Amino acid sequence: MTSPETIARPPSPLRLHALDAEDLAFFSALLQDALLRVGDIAYLPREKRFALLAARFDWEEKARGRLERCSAGVHFEMVTSARYKGVPREHPDETLELLAVVFEPGPTAPAGSIRLVFSGGATILLEVENIEAQLCDLGPRWPVSSCPAHELDEGAGSGS
Repeated sequence: MTSPETIARPPSPLRLHALDAEDLAFFSALLQDALLRVGDIAYLPREKRFALLAARFDWEEKARGRLERCSAGVHFEMVTSARYKGVPREHPDETLELLAVVFEPGPTAPAGSIRLVFSGGATILLEVENIEAQLCDLGPRWPVSSCPAHELDEGAGSGS
């Protein structure tokens, strides 16, 4: 008989809300190195919503010795505009790697900007009335062969 400690149980799916900059920083850590198709990004101006689907690398499972990704959905509410820089929107099958989600306060609280920073210098800037976001694991989960890694580049920002 197998002991309960040796049975690998899938983690419970994440279902989180962000309502302030600290919550958003937690989202950023969970979404670091998420992969997403350009075609899986949508700004819905009438609904004031920005949404994306991503293959999130599960950093918590790495700490348990498993390398996995899972499908996740993220949406931001109260979005008044979305600006894209370096995002190849004409190529919906292109893949982006999300590095960070950063809140930048505006001149009148609680408004500000949420910046999605991708590898290769691409960014999406969301102007928001306030921070209101959700992150949900949608399933499925799948094993991957390697852990995302980043080289420290002293020439960062030089365009290479």
